Amino acid sequence: MTDQQQQPAVPTRNGMPVLGLGTWENDDPAQCTESVANALDAGYRHVDTAQIYGNEAAVGEGIARSDVDRGDIFLATKVWIDELSPADVASSTRESLEKLGVNAVDLLYVHWPAGEYEPGETLPAFAELRDDGLIDRIGVSNFEPEHLDAATDALGEAPFANQVEMHPLLRQEELREYADANGVELVAYSPLARGEILDDPAIVDIAEKHGVSAAQVSLAWLRETGVTAIPKATGIDHIRDNLASVDLDLDDEDVEAIDALGRTDRQLNPDFGPDW
Repeated sequence: MTDQQQQPAVPTRNGMPVLGLGTWENDDPAQCTESVANALDAGYRHVDTAQIYGNEAAVGEGIARSDVDRGDIFLATKVWIDELSPADVASSTRESLEKLGVNAVDLLYVHWPAGEYEPGETLPAFAELRDDGLIDRIGVSNFEPEHLDAATDALGEAPFANQVEMHPLLRQEELREYADANGVELVAYSPLARGEILDDPAIVDIAEKHGVSAAQVSLAWLRETGVTAIPKATGIDHIRDNLASVDLDLDDEDVEAIDALGRTDRQLNPDFGPDW
């Protein structure tokens, strides 16, 4: 059996692979390029970056270096808060595409509802980029229900996705209910709670029960909850371990144990963010 045949197949939902490679804080260009290329060659088909990460060029180099065709990759980036006026949305997105070395991205997010963000001005600029074929889908990030309502009013449709911090220690029940009711995909960043879940006794118990890593348990729980996860990984071992989560099926007892944790351990809460 070849390595390609052994790779887990990542399922998709509405055209988006439900496991992707996050690149936040992967700011060493050589390492970022290598991790993106390695992830794609291992079987990932979803890569997430952002203007503020400062690594779009390295991500693009990783895509170019891999053996995977661009058309098979779901690529997402985000517009930073000081680039959200209509003119800046257009110019900064074109700069992002140039750095990434692509003609278009599959998903473009508003990174935060902050800074220059004005729903009635920012989101029509995103829609114009979509009309021009520079982006395929419009997303938002770190939005609460009231922000999503305003975005929907401005677009005349719900955003495709809302990327938020989510993991077993921050289960985001309200946003999950909103997403289900309004047809919005949830994408989880920091899906391992920046390593906190790796030492949680309940998660560790479930991992030992299945003979897998705690990281795989967290990622499998997100997938089975209907959420796409984009864990950061740089080394090939972690890249492969996270990918193996798509083959892990949690049972009802596992899910109940995770849902019973009752913790709200938010890892990221900048001053300019929403009033959670």
